[in-house]
Amino acid sequence: MSRRGGFPGGMPGNMNNLMKQAQRMQRQMEENQKALETKEFTAKAGGGAVEATVTGGKEVKSIKISKEAVDPDDVEMLQDLIVAAVNEALKQAETASAEAINKMTGGLGGGFGF
Repeated sequence: MSRRGGFPGGMPGNMNNLMKQAQRMQRQMEENQKALETKEFTAKAGGGAVEATVTGGKEVKSIKISKEAVDPDDVEMLQDLIVAAVNEALKQAETASAEAINKMTGGLGGGFGF
């Protein structure tokens, strides 16, 4: 009589294949994460008066401000535009990261809430 999936000589075939798939998926996710960290995301605010560029690693790379946006009597508006542009660029980076995770896991990962 044969035993199915017996542990005494090693892992069952299906478990071994599952481990290999998990390792391959982990490598792919690491590679995608590295690529995403260097990718740049740009957003504008105030009709293009302020432009912010960030990386997928959430590092601000540049801020561009048009001369028309600089009003010494309304510094608060310029500050708000900068914050809005940076936040939108960061949101783009976060969305790209979530999409990459969903693509790798077939929609199963990323939403575990840990």
